[in-house]
Amino acid sequence: MTRLLPEMTYARKLYLLATLPLILSVAAIAFVVAHQSKTMSEREIADLEAQLISAKKQELQNYLQLARTSISADYNPAPPDDEVAKTKVTQTLAAMTYGSEGYFFVYDYQGTNLVAPRQTELITRNWAGRTDSEGTPVVDELIRLARQGGGYHEFLWPKPSTGEEARMISYVIGLQDWQWAIGTGVFIDDVLTSVASARAEVNARVRRTFGYIGAITMAAVLLVFMTGVSITVRERRLADAKLKELTQRIFDTQEEERGRVARELHDGISQILVGVRYAMELARRQLKAGDPKAPASLDRSFDMLGGALTEVRRISRDLRPGVLDDLGLGPALQALAEEFEKRTGIKTGLETVVFRNRLDEEARIALFRIAQEALTNIERHAEATEVSIKLAGHRTGATLLVSDNGQGFDPSETSKTGRGIGLRNMAERMEQLDGTLTITHLSPGTAIDATVPLKHILPPAGSNRPRSHIGNAR
Repeated sequence: MTRLLPEMTYARKLYLLATLPLILSVAAIAFVVAHQSKTMSEREIADLEAQLISAKKQELQNYLQLARTSISADYNPAPPDDEVAKTKVTQTLAAMTYGSEGYFFVYDYQGTNLVAPRQTELITRNWAGRTDSEGTPVVDELIRLARQGGGYHEFLWPKPSTGEEARMISYVIGLQDWQWAIGTGVFIDDVLTSVASARAEVNARVRRTFGYIGAITMAAVLLVFMTGVSITVRERRLADAKLKELTQRIFDTQEEERGRVARELHDGISQILVGVRYAMELARRQLKAGDPKAPASLDRSFDMLGGALTEVRRISRDLRPGVLDDLGLGPALQALAEEFEKRTGIKTGLETVVFRNRLDEEARIALFRIAQEALTNIERHAEATEVSIKLAGHRTGATLLVSDNGQGFDPSETSKTGRGIGLRNMAERMEQLDGTLTITHLSPGTAIDATVPLKHILPPAGSNRPRSHIGNAR
């Protein structure tokens, strides 16, 4: 830190000294105000929720008292084994529905459902041990409360009207002579909605408070901020321009070096290996009359040198294919696709339009390198069986699209793990050309879309037409 302070400009020091104390004090005030406001509001919301839930519970007691009164004529005089009385009671309770969701339910103490008029699929089935999606016991807890005389239970239960789970408060009592648990429940969506609305209003009020404080703060520091910005913007622009120029020089140097190495490999090492090949052929003919093992050894050496020659030529093409400069990007991509398919066995297709060599040198090199890097990644990681390369010019520029049917990947995860240098190189090349690079995860596979703007497409020779009328370019 002591090394950085002397390097700070006077404008930055002035800006920090003027704004930092103000921002800290305003932040402290905003925190205190927001905390107190939220604390008071949460207490009010808790009181509101308690009142609404209490009203719901009282409503449930009233409903159940009404049900108990309705069945008393059949239940009170009946012995525990009176099946006729039990049938009448279940019929009475099944007919007592209210509202769009309300009904009475009955379980015996073994967990078998006896009454569920709005959810008849539950009837006659044993539901002991049933829990809701949160793991809360439902039937067993209702039976336990009924054995004790009665009580409330809160759980998630499917709404009869929609079939979707919602939070319910249930009140249950026990008919001890018959070993039955009878109860009813009410969904508290409206309570939760009211509480959520109140909480949202509190949050909105807190946000408004922060907004007012922020607006006042911004008005206070605006002049100081603009002063700092006016001083630093020009420096930043100069730095960005120098960085962009340096990046371009690096790319140019890389391409120049690759071209030089390609020429050396082709004109130097390749010729030497050809000479060795001819020399070994001559030696083989001379040794045919000698040691019988010599020809076999020379044959193996001949095959190895032939493979080395092929590899050198392949490296030379990869470093800088001559067809890219002579015939343009389309033929270069065609050669790249054919060599890739031959080497890997992955079916590779190229779609393009026959047109003139209309891309400038920077764009041709960038798109070729992106295609080359994409195929390399596909070969190493994608496990694909088919690859498609599409090159097209349009009214806004030219686009290269490379897609495969492999396993795909997440570009954001790749950047987090520190890998994906090739992807960063692609993005930097497009950024240098003011183009765009888009990587899309398909199902299956991945698509890489590289687009260069119209300024990198050359007009036809002898044509004075504006570039907005230029069609496909290559």
